[in-house]
Amino acid sequence: MSTILEEIIRATVDGDEVKTVALARQAMEDGMEPFNVIQNGYARGMEIVGEKFATLEYFLPEVMLSADALSAAIDYLKPYLEDRGEQSARGTIVIATIQGDLHDLGKNIVKIMLKAAGFAVHDLGADVAVRDLIDKAEAVQADIIAASAILTTTMNHMPDIDGMLKELGIRDRYMIMLGGAPVIPRWAEAVGADGYGEDAAEAVETARRLMQIKRGGK
Repeated sequence: MSTILEEIIRATVDGDEVKTVALARQAMEDGMEPFNVIQNGYARGMEIVGEKFATLEYFLPEVMLSADALSAAIDYLKPYLEDRGEQSARGTIVIATIQGDLHDLGKNIVKIMLKAAGFAVHDLGADVAVRDLIDKAEAVQADIIAASAILTTTMNHMPDIDGMLKELGIRDRYMIMLGGAPVIPRWAEAVGADGYGEDAAEAVETARRLMQIKRGGK
């Protein structure tokens, strides 16, 4: 791992907003790829923050400082991220952590990156029922319904997205994208998902691909 990525991880964990932005600027001046910087720098830092929160080494104020530092860096990187995207690949996404699951750090990073890539993102938060996801998608005329899970017990609600859309007769209106630690591509496809994202960077690429398919591309 490059020294700058290690510095980004430390700055994110420390919640040092000034430093995270300065390092984002330095990374771009050095010609680094923005998605690599986010995924292997800022996102990794937030993973460590999540681990510290889970072990009670960090509490909510520390988590919020790190989240604010991450957001500031993403704001700086946004123009570089948008340079990679095409207007035709953008769309509207409704995203949430699935019912019963209160963990949303990973989902929040995905949301930030999707917004930075030019998508309109409606975040319903954590512990969201499938029907609420669908109702929101209908209300905002979304293109993609995205859900994440951290627990194997809560991922069992994910197949209900495809099932409920079919029951309502509106399955063809939406692309479904799933992700989270226990989710694997084969399972996601088996339960009716159109796409899968192992991490935040892959989620953005998958969302772009799904929009191309939805709009008649290849």
